[in-house]
Amino acid sequence: MDKETIKRNYEAVKKRLDELDPSGKVTLLAATKTQSVEDINYLISLGVNAIGENRVNELTEKYDLYDKRASVHFIGTLQKNKVKYIIDKVDLIHSVDSISLLEEIDRRAESKGKIMNVLVEVNSAKEEAKGGVMPEDVCGFVEKARKFPSVYVKGLMTMGPKCENKEEYLKYFLITKQLFDKIFYGDKDAVLSMGMSDSYEYAVKAGATLVRVGSAIFGERKYL
Repeated sequence: MDKETIKRNYEAVKKRLDELDPSGKVTLLAATKTQSVEDINYLISLGVNAIGENRVNELTEKYDLYDKRASVHFIGTLQKNKVKYIIDKVDLIHSVDSISLLEEIDRRAESKGKIMNVLVEVNSAKEEAKGGVMPEDVCGFVEKARKFPSVYVKGLMTMGPKCENKEEYLKYFLITKQLFDKIFYGDKDAVLSMGMSDSYEYAVKAGATLVRVGSAIFGERKYL
């Protein structure tokens, strides 16, 4: 996509976010899966300060070329054997949903002398084919996660199901928001990551503090 279109799309998304969130508290994270470093860095130059990759190999290939003004997040499913490749590169992992993954993150973070920020993924629609912790198990899972010394549980994340009627997104986002309020009450720095290109408006209405937007900025992905 040409830079003028990226700029126009970004400004449209930013304008809508400003309308929904006049306080400016919601972080716009650019989901950069399959996008070129040139386009990513151009978007950062426009003011985006957080980017997220879904794939470990893409992140490691692009990492040294990223404009370092932006925070780098990992937002995809993370396999335990891939943790070592990103532990020193990302500021936040969005998709933690098992104790075994936490154990590996904690071990790798300790070896680097850092505390790794993570979000616990909530399977808000209880979809069997998707990852995430079931809503009724989230409080107990967070309690266990907080015992790992090199891991800091910064908040929650949810994907939500694909909804033909977009207003249905609210139901699933509110499930996660209620858990977030219960667990992170009073923590002004806690992160609630919800919503993508087709649902970020409803995520903000439900109380998201971060939205992950890709195709609404870059256009539909082109897969090789």
